[in-house]
Amino acid sequence: MTISFIPTAIPDVIIVRSQVFGDERGFFMETYHRDQFACSGIPTDFAQDNHSASRQNVLRGLHYQISQPQGKLVRVILGEVFDVAVDIRRSSPTFGQWVGLILSADTKDALWIPPGFAHGFLVLSEMAEFTYKATDFYAPQWERTILWNDPDIGIKWPLIEQIDPLLSKKDMAGIPFHEAETYP
Repeated sequence: MTISFIPTAIPDVIIVRSQVFGDERGFFMETYHRDQFACSGIPTDFAQDNHSASRQNVLRGLHYQISQPQGKLVRVILGEVFDVAVDIRRSSPTFGQWVGLILSADTKDALWIPPGFAHGFLVLSEMAEFTYKATDFYAPQWERTILWNDPDIGIKWPLIEQIDPLLSKKDMAGIPFHEAETYP
């Protein structure tokens, strides 16, 4: 296998590590292999690909869609981010828990975040480009945002001391976790 699937502290969130073949010319790696993904339990039918660029200290999230939930296969292709998934499935033993890890262009790891999770990231490098495959289409009417610094969740964001993260108006207006619509 050229791709490894490594469970995180929340086993449904999976690090996807590709074997990298490199030499003086550069590198090559498979980032997606339908059969290997299917064997790992990750869906193989993606509806949409997205690509964003953000500067240092931008924090995006915590986003999810209450209907048309999206599973996301996320990867950083330039720079470095701290990526977070929060389990918002009431029936899950890890409901309300979060997992966070650094994704970078250097390590080339991806992260599978299944439907039923809120997602966000903080840009650690001067600039970062972030790509992801989604299992369903973006539906703004169903998009919800949980407050990025909600004390009930308690995410330990690696913030630059004495500097607030850069947030969109939507993210500034996020609601507390205890008021958020969640999944069964």
